[in-house]
Order: sequence, then C-alpha cells, then structure tokens
Amino acid sequence: MADIIKEAKRCLKCKKPMCKEGCPVKTDIPLIMQMLLDGKLDEAGKILFDNNPLTAFCSLICPHEKNCMGHCVLGKKGDPIKFYEVENYISTFYLDKANIHKVKSNNLRVAIIGAGPAGLTLAIILAKRGYKITIIDSKDKIGGVLRYGIPEFRLPKNLLDKLLLRMEELGIYFRPNTLVGPSITIDDMFSDGYQAIFIGTGVWKPNKLSIPGVTLGNVHFAIDYLKNPDSYTQLGNKVVIIGAGNVAMDAARTILRKTRAKVDIIFFKGEEDVTALKEELELAMVDGVKMNYYLNTVKIEEDGIIVEPVVKNVDSDGNVTYSFESDKRFKIESTSVIIAIGQGAQSNIVKNTKEIDTNKKGLIEATKTGATTRPGVFAAGDVVSGAKTVVEAVAATKLAADEIDNYIRAKNGLELLPKED
Repeated sequence: MADIIKEAKRCLKCKKPMCKEGCPVKTDIPLIMQMLLDGKLDEAGKILFDNNPLTAFCSLICPHEKNCMGHCVLGKKGDPIKFYEVENYISTFYLDKANIHKVKSNNLRVAIIGAGPAGLTLAIILAKRGYKITIIDSKDKIGGVLRYGIPEFRLPKNLLDKLLLRMEELGIYFRPNTLVGPSITIDDMFSDGYQAIFIGTGVWKPNKLSIPGVTLGNVHFAIDYLKNPDSYTQLGNKVVIIGAGNVAMDAARTILRKTRAKVDIIFFKGEEDVTALKEELELAMVDGVKMNYYLNTVKIEEDGIIVEPVVKNVDSDGNVTYSFESDKRFKIESTSVIIAIGQGAQSNIVKNTKEIDTNKKGLIEATKTGATTRPGVFAAGDVVSGAKTVVEAVAATKLAADEIDNYIRAKNGLELLPKED
C-alpha cells in the first residue's frame, strides 16, 4: 500500500494530463490519484468501473508503456507514474465489494454473441441503462481471450468469477456452450424479439502456415494451446514456437512454467520487428526462452523443423525486402512445434446470416460506431479490427454501446441520447 500512495503523491495532477490522452478509454488519471489520497476508494472504484467495466483487467494486461506510462510527462527525464498499480488496487477492491443494483428494466432485449472483452463491456453498459441482456458464447465460462488466451500467471481467472457476480446483480443472462450459426441464427434471435444483436466473437481461427508437416501429431496452434495447456501432455523436452507476437510469448512462458521443456522461438525477421510488447519479449527471455531471428521455416518434421536463413535487404530509398539462403538450410531439433502466426475470425455466423459483409481477412465490416451492413446487427473488438489490446476493444465497444442505444431508441420512438461536445 505504501508504494501505491507514493505513486499517487508523485503524480503531478497535470491540468492537461497527457496520460489521459494516451489512454484509449480516457481514464481521468489525476482525479483517481487524488481520490486515493483523499480516501475515496469506493467513489474512485465506481468512476473507474463506469468508464471501463474491465478496469481491473486492463490494470494488469494493458500495454502501459505505450498508453498511460508512455505519455506521462515525468517519463521524459525520469520514471513515469505507474498508474496501473493504483488502478489495480482500487478496481479489484471495488470488484470485491461493489453492490451494483439492478436498474429498472425498459423491457427491450439485446443479444450479445461472445463473452470476451467486447461482449462483457457492452453487456454491463447496456444493462446499467435498463436493457435486458443475454450473452451467448460457445465456451463454458465468460471471459473469451481473458480466460482462454491469457495465462493465469498474467491474469488471475478469479477476477472473471467476481465480474460474473456483478453481472448477475445487473440481471445479465449468460448462455454457455452455445454456438451461434448452425443451429441458432441471428434471424432466430430477431424472431424472438431482440431489438439489436451485437457480435463480439474475437479472433479464434489460427492463421494457416502453408508448409509441409503442419498436420503432424506433434504440431499445435498457440491459440489452441492457451485454451487449456494442461491437456497438452506430450510436448516433450524441446518445443519450437514459430512466430513472435504476444500469443507466442504467452505460450512460451506457459510451457516453461508447466513443463521441463526448453523453448525456442523462431522469427522470420529481426528483434526490432518483433510484434510482441517489448516487456513481454524481455520477460520471455528472462524466463529462459531462446530467440532465433532471421529464420524462415520451410518444413516441419517429427523430430524438428527445417529452416533457412533470411537476409534483410535495404535499398538506397530505405525500402526493405527479404531474400532466402535456401542452400544453407538446416534442422532445429524439437519434440513439438507450436504455430503462433496470428488469428482470424471464425465464419460460423456470417456463413449462416445474410447481409453481413466481411473483408478479405474474414473480419466483419463495421463503422467506427459498430454498425454492420445489416440493420440491427452491430460488431466491435477483434472480430472487426483484428487482434488488438483489451482496452482497445473496450474503447470501440463504448462507441458501439451508444450507437446501439440510439438505434433502439429511434426504433421505438424514444428520446435519443444527447450528443457529446
């Protein structure tokens, strides 16, 4: 607690806080810092939760060095304020004890497909406005990527159980183990009286690696591994991961904690091009991950992978191209291989629904405020933008919440929300 108070006292309480501007959901950081010092934890927790229903989660997994910390004026010459420590203390305190009363219902139904960050955010916002909310998800518990994509050591899953209690207090229904598309369709939902439908299903389809060997028994996808690491009992003593994003780092660090295996990461480009957060890369290396740069995987075998060196070429105009030294191919031995080269959206819903357009990557086309090409259907988060951070999904969903609210109000002849300045 002493460190939390120290950080709050170090905060300059800037009149034009750059930290707030750097936060995708515009958290009023100076205000929260002062409220902590004034002993107003309950009020501060409510402000954080109202602004970002996933504040307790973002305090743990946000890219702080890019957002609030990255914009703190103290970081220009010294140590930036660690607001996330204060946010975590206040938000988890609030989540533990908050008594969120159910508001009077307006008897208007909204269906939410997907219980990940976008779906949870929208459910809480609209439930607090009186809407009758049903969340439908193909998995058995809420959380989406929060539960099935981020390791326990980074994000304790009991936080999701606490959030579910708060959601139940708001009257939100959760229907688990239900895949929308083949058996239950969006048309069925409209027929049952839902005023609007929101799609927040994320990106769970692993990108394809088109090389020989991807179907072998010792090959797995990182996004699938992270869903339930304990079910992977035959990884052996040497695991090679192809890819260097945050999912690759999470998979690598989880393997090191759950097995005795050594872990190598193979990346097509150099360290400067790693897509994982710098902190995640550094932590992975501290944990014991060996990074191998400028290697292209050409084939997977049962006892290893065949790779070839990659040469980075930069011309006089600064344009970058890559070439391969195929005559220098060699094998990196391994007992298992994990593919972590990104994910796309599943197509269960759009294949069984008319008028919802998708782009070339299979992501749903939607406006900035979440409207899709089908009236009454909205979408936000990774299923629209591709894999982004949790706080970015929250920010996008907050815009969609107002769009959905106004759509339903207009549909029922109700007064629209006031426009923000």
